[in-house]
Amino acid sequence: MENGGAGTLQIRQVLLFFVLLGMSQAGSETGNFLVMEELQSGSFVGNLAKTLGLEVSELSSRGARVVSNDNKECLQLDTNTGDLLLSEMLDREELCGSNEPCVLYFQVLMKNPTQFLQIELQVRDINDHSPVFLEKEMLLEIPENSPVGAVFLLESAKDLDVGINAVKSYTINPNSHFHVKIRVNPDNRKYPELVLDKALDYEELPELSFILTALDGGSPPRSGTALVRVVVVDINDNSPEFEQAFYEVKILENSILGSLVVTVSAWDLDSGTNSELSYTFSHAAEDIRKTFEINQKSGDITLTAPLDFEAIESYSIIIQATDGGGLFGKSTVRIQVMDVNDNAPEITVSSITSPIPENTPETVVMVFRIRDRDSGDNGKMVCSIPEDIPFVLKSSVNNYYTLETERPLDRESRAEYNITITVTDLGTPRLKTEHNITLLISDVNDNAPAFTQTSYTLFLRENNSPALHIGSISATDRDSGTNAQVTYSLLRSQDPHLPLASLVSINTDNGHLFALRSLDYEALQGFEFRVGASDHGSPALSSEALVRVLVLDANDNSPFLVPRAAEPGYLVTKVVAVDGDSGQNAWLSYQLLKATEPGLFGVWAHNGEVRTARLLSERDAAKHRLVVLVKDNGEPPRSATATLHVLLVDGFSQPYLPLPEAAPAQAQADSLTVYLVVALASVSSLFLFSVLLFVAVRLCRRSRAAPVGRCSVPEGPFPGHLVDVSGTGTLSQSYQYEVCVTGGSRSNEFKFLKPIIPNFLPQSTGSEVEENPPFQNNLGF
Repeated sequence: MENGGAGTLQIRQVLLFFVLLGMSQAGSETGNFLVMEELQSGSFVGNLAKTLGLEVSELSSRGARVVSNDNKECLQLDTNTGDLLLSEMLDREELCGSNEPCVLYFQVLMKNPTQFLQIELQVRDINDHSPVFLEKEMLLEIPENSPVGAVFLLESAKDLDVGINAVKSYTINPNSHFHVKIRVNPDNRKYPELVLDKALDYEELPELSFILTALDGGSPPRSGTALVRVVVVDINDNSPEFEQAFYEVKILENSILGSLVVTVSAWDLDSGTNSELSYTFSHAAEDIRKTFEINQKSGDITLTAPLDFEAIESYSIIIQATDGGGLFGKSTVRIQVMDVNDNAPEITVSSITSPIPENTPETVVMVFRIRDRDSGDNGKMVCSIPEDIPFVLKSSVNNYYTLETERPLDRESRAEYNITITVTDLGTPRLKTEHNITLLISDVNDNAPAFTQTSYTLFLRENNSPALHIGSISATDRDSGTNAQVTYSLLRSQDPHLPLASLVSINTDNGHLFALRSLDYEALQGFEFRVGASDHGSPALSSEALVRVLVLDANDNSPFLVPRAAEPGYLVTKVVAVDGDSGQNAWLSYQLLKATEPGLFGVWAHNGEVRTARLLSERDAAKHRLVVLVKDNGEPPRSATATLHVLLVDGFSQPYLPLPEAAPAQAQADSLTVYLVVALASVSSLFLFSVLLFVAVRLCRRSRAAPVGRCSVPEGPFPGHLVDVSGTGTLSQSYQYEVCVTGGSRSNEFKFLKPIIPNFLPQSTGSEVEENPPFQNNLGF
């Protein structure tokens, strides 16, 4: 029978659960859910999306989750279906005690944007507890002269269930003297009273017993029993009476233990033992018995346990005064607990984001909730943060706050913030709570590399060795990490025809610049190009700077000597070029690109021979500069140039030649000065003229005595490169030739043609150019 009853009970509970579940779904607009207690973990509570009118996909995309006021994770949300499920078995009696209805409050937190939705979960009681009497045996002493209809208090049964499942009725065994009447106390709890139906006769029946049964309203009902023994005593015809039928007192929640709450007082008109009164609590709940104590003799009610206004705001106690004859009187004491500011505000963090990227305004850094368990002004709170930080607090529903950035942040100015959130209540004294967070700012690539100079000027002496370090550039980036890693590159030259890639290179990591090949001042005095510095951010940022390279001259060129008596077609020199390609790409042709006097010299296209084109005259300039162009037959064609310096002399024994590196005007001025000096010296001193003439005769004799195949060339710092190849061609090295022709010869035959390996002088990158050594002529001065 018991098993069958239990099965029926489970079926009814399941049916009731589905009925209540349907009711909760019907009220979806209010956000309320209903669930029976004692359901297993994972049981279905309701569909949150349908109840709140949301899309299921919205719950997942916005990171919806359920949070509670007391941080109890009783519910879990399936964001894929929108179903609310129990995460643990709920015990209504543990959650709410005797409070009815039992409602749990939750919030649904959704992001992007931040939104809070209020939901309520009502836990419905099931009949899972039986009524229990604290005393299994009750003893009543009733005077024999008690009138019919007299009422006697009985101890009530305790049932942890509420509502219809709480104690509903009391019954006793059928007898002719008593019946049970049910009363309701101020706490809305039912308690039994024993009513006398028939006068007692001590001599006939001094004692009788019966069973008191308490039944709850469950289906099926549960019950509890206790034994009641009635002892008939002799006459005591006056019941105690209290001075007040209702006592009301107020007490601070921080009152010390042992404090006197109130004193109740009653009197009895009887005498002797019948007038001796005893005070007790009647039908007091367990929390009352733990918190208060009454002195049975004096009626003093004292405090035995700490009070907590936030847990229980008031107590209602029935005081019973019983005389020695068993008669009693009753009074009610209502104790109102007064709140004091004894709870500091609480901060509960729901989410925090760190680090956050710079340059992003109105970014949610932290979501939190504040709470103060006090009431009135003691429970009112003010939330604040320091004013000198770029953050702002925004309030939301149910004391939820968001900490957001007020303006775009700059990591380069400040990479870390220590934020103190202060919550202060308005009680007396004021209590506050502080919560500290450290917020890191992550870098965004918002700073381009910056060069230390807008332009750089580098100096390089010609005839440098290849791969020579000529200088460095430098750029810095205020960002961090990969955003601050700088890579250097060559961008472009100011001259679109300048082959920059064959002249210089740059180290992409440190900005060192290197000359890739030897430079010739006579071909290239300087060049400009731009360099770039790029970081590794996304997207990458860059900047540019201008680099000027000035080539410093060295005395490395000697002129070609051509006698003025040379006939047309006289071979001056031969330009030789080499191309590393093959086939038609290596077919080379020569042409005269520039000349001091066009038409005086010519270049043979196929062999590079430089010859005179006509007879020389006294009117022709003494110094000539020829630029020979050689190009291949490729597509597109590539070319190189060579610069030749040619001096016209009357003979290889001419004692004076102008310096080739001096400008024509300067050379004429120097010659005039020499002539004036010589003239003045001749006029002023005949002796000096005789000496000069003697020296000239000696030189002429020496030239006549020279062997065939040799020529006398005046000493001097003539340019040494006879063929100068610029960087636009395929030749990677400058060459120097010396050409000598016998004076007065009518033949076009070469006497000798020999290459001279260039001597690389120590390179200098400074800004000063070394002066040429003083000119010395054959006169020995």
